[in-house]
Amino acid sequence: MSNDTYTPPKVWQWDAESGGKFANINRPVAGPTFEKTLPQGEHPFQLYSLATPNGVKVTIMFEELLEKGISEAEYDAYLVNIMEGDQFSSGFVDVNPNSKIPALMDHSVNPPQRIFESGSILLYLAEKFNAFLPSDPRARTEALSWLFWQMGSAPILGGGFGHFYAYAPEKYQYPIDRYTMEIKRQLDVLDRHLADNEYMAGEEYSIADMAIWPWYGALVKNKVYDAAEFIEAHTYKNVIRWTEQIAQRPAVKRGEMVNKAWGELHEQLRERHDASDFENKTQDKLDQVKK
Repeated sequence: MSNDTYTPPKVWQWDAESGGKFANINRPVAGPTFEKTLPQGEHPFQLYSLATPNGVKVTIMFEELLEKGISEAEYDAYLVNIMEGDQFSSGFVDVNPNSKIPALMDHSVNPPQRIFESGSILLYLAEKFNAFLPSDPRARTEALSWLFWQMGSAPILGGGFGHFYAYAPEKYQYPIDRYTMEIKRQLDVLDRHLADNEYMAGEEYSIADMAIWPWYGALVKNKVYDAAEFIEAHTYKNVIRWTEQIAQRPAVKRGEMVNKAWGELHEQLRERHDASDFENKTQDKLDQVKK
């Protein structure tokens, strides 16, 4: 691959070697590639995920519900290694035909309900438990507006900026400039809003914060793409204030650990089945047992 001008052919042909870091899992068709039944624990909710920003949204929500004393929100969380293609198993595709994490099964209803797309999962849980979605119609509408803003904006951050800045096989100025301009505009949108609001929906912490924080909070704190200096993240002071405020919540700290398979071993809880797992089954503790 070179920086020469590219002229698209009349009919596109898939080149399996052109995807860079993700070439082994990207393909132009849907459906399963192998048969495998998903594991199932004892709790009402079965989550199949990975601690990417989209996955963290949902584990934060579950931990916030449990922190609130809603025991009916107990869940089992199983790690889906997307770099190894776990999302293409027949069992996972049955839960999410789009083969993306997170995917959730609710076994508290008959028949069990599948829920996919992180924003849909957040809304489903908020409505099911009447929590983290304002009851006031104006605030509720504001929260949902920001939830859907995130769902539309984050692909530009991840699939656009993140891909071309951090993962593409070669650096190209045009896409990097284009996507950097857009994510800085998005950060400015957030910064201006948070100058006058404690949280995204106003004074009440909601699923809008849970959706936006794992993406944009991680970006300004240099936890994704190593780009904080490049985008001058320190200039978005209200986003940083909000990011740090949410990061102190105990449920958020736990949610970040669930289905995590990288970084510090004491912060990795690859599977979660009980609240005690945060103390007893982080990867450092499991490695000690093996020794």
